[in-house]
Amino acid sequence: MLSDLSQYAWVVPLFPLVAFLMLTSIGRQAKRLGVYISLTASTASFLLAVVIFISRVGKDATDYTWDRFKWLDFGEFTLRMGFEMNNLNALMLLIVSTITLLVLIYSCGYMRDDERTNVYHGYISLFSFSMLELVLSINLIQLYIFWELVGACSFLLIGFWYFKPEAKAAARKAFIVTRIGDIGLFVAILLLYRNMPDHQLTFNAIRNEFTNGSAMSAGLIALIAILIFVGAMGKSGQFPLHTWLPDAMEGPTPISALIHAATMVAAGVYLVARTYPIFMVSHTALIVVASVGAFTAIFAAIIGTTQNDIKRVLAYSTISQLGYMMMALGLGTWAAYSAGVFHLFTHAFFKALLFLAAGSVIHAVHTQNIHEMGGVGRGMKITAWTFGIGALSLSGIFPFSGFWSKDAILTEAYHENLPLFWVGLLAAFFTAFYMARVFFLVFTGESRNKSADHVPHESPRSMTLPLIVLAVPAAIVGFILIPGVNPWFGDWITGQTLELSAEWPVILLSTLVGLLGIGLGYVVYVKNSISREIIISGAPWLYTLVERKFFVDEAYQKAIVGPLKGLGYLLELFDHYVVDGMVRLVAWISVQLSRLVERLQNGQVQTYGLVTLLGLVLLVLAVAGRRFLHVG
Repeated sequence: MLSDLSQYAWVVPLFPLVAFLMLTSIGRQAKRLGVYISLTASTASFLLAVVIFISRVGKDATDYTWDRFKWLDFGEFTLRMGFEMNNLNALMLLIVSTITLLVLIYSCGYMRDDERTNVYHGYISLFSFSMLELVLSINLIQLYIFWELVGACSFLLIGFWYFKPEAKAAARKAFIVTRIGDIGLFVAILLLYRNMPDHQLTFNAIRNEFTNGSAMSAGLIALIAILIFVGAMGKSGQFPLHTWLPDAMEGPTPISALIHAATMVAAGVYLVARTYPIFMVSHTALIVVASVGAFTAIFAAIIGTTQNDIKRVLAYSTISQLGYMMMALGLGTWAAYSAGVFHLFTHAFFKALLFLAAGSVIHAVHTQNIHEMGGVGRGMKITAWTFGIGALSLSGIFPFSGFWSKDAILTEAYHENLPLFWVGLLAAFFTAFYMARVFFLVFTGESRNKSADHVPHESPRSMTLPLIVLAVPAAIVGFILIPGVNPWFGDWITGQTLELSAEWPVILLSTLVGLLGIGLGYVVYVKNSISREIIISGAPWLYTLVERKFFVDEAYQKAIVGPLKGLGYLLELFDHYVVDGMVRLVAWISVQLSRLVERLQNGQVQTYGLVTLLGLVLLVLAVAGRRFLHVG
């Protein structure tokens, strides 16, 4: 039966794992074969994920759990591994497998001339396997294992062009910053293990414990929830652990799309959604999540208005949209939960579309600076139209998918926390403005690329096909959740019947701020009715502050990196002069003793007699001294 297909979900991540092993075995030879292997595996994974998702579309789909693999036994605790399939997992399987397949197809054109194509496809296959297994994990320990593997894969992918110092630095930064968040998650797992009945860490046990009333204190629950959120902050780029995400743009553009759209950054939001029963019983934790999410949304949106690298603009938009999702989850209602997950779903499509379209532009003009582009749309109509669809969706313009998901979040914020509603509304204005800025500077006007001797031409079909495919859900997928008209998605993802009503003030205000943002961008960057230099000349300190990302990286450098480097230098001196010095001293003493012994062993009877006499005297003195001390 179709409804029984959930039991085969474990096969979905198996395909990319097999592809990774095969690609590793063939090395750099037979590049075309390596591409076919990864594409075949990803296609199989995608098709099975689609079938499983369709099988669960009905509201009465039951959860499926398999936990027969016993991994560890210690004391009374048994750690079992397996997989769990529910509606949230099915949705994530669909998102991850879809974006991965389209990124691999796109990479056939984008990475065609790279000598390490098989390595690249192998890394993506391993990354896909890790993320899919993370999604299917049955307990927190299993999730944590693949959580760390996702981080390791991101290190490999961001630093793929390791010969570039910037790429190596970005990979190290991503790995270290996300490890900070991972420590929080690890401590939360330890606390749960200590306090959960029978030390159970399965998601079913967590849901039952916190839904039916936990015996843990309110303070302990809040601490556990906040530590879980700290782990999510690292992966999902929430302030102040967001600094790795813009630098991750040093990797190949398809990797930027993969990481920023539906995989690594989605893992943090998924983690909070997966452990949501813990957050639901802690008002303190919900306030922390909502506040950090709202601040991240407005903070990153403001920074995005001054960035000149097209990929960095999209990176800060990702941080901002992840802030929206966290803000929704922090509102503490199942309606807000559905809105946050819904935005995760729509964001995967329009953000992957934007990154891949940006890569198409970069591939044509060989620059990432938007001020060195211009007029690209004349020769790249498919890229221009699809980028425009993605930009309108991200800006929350009716009727594109981003409008419905962003409006759902703003509606719940309007009901639950009015100050957060205004913060979200202001972030929506800045989002629409910087996306209009990018679109008009890149695709309209005259070319400003002095190094280009011809009009940029459209990318190959392997790159434009994923753009067209992604443009469809970016435009229409939002219709699966329309408050007051079609609440299907909310009911399906929560397993409850939600009362979702349309709020016309919210709809009108969100539409208005989006249009105002685009209108301001048009007036400034197309009509030139408002000088682009007005802010720079009127408040240069403010522009510098925003352009330099509020000097967060510099603050970390001064407050954390610098002192740690100084401490490392002191430890190095201690190691060199004290630890190594003691070793060298022992070696020197041994050498001197050996030389002394060498001189004594000269074959002369007189020397041997003198040494024997001195030894006898020392022995007598030792015995006499011992007796004297004993008598005394």
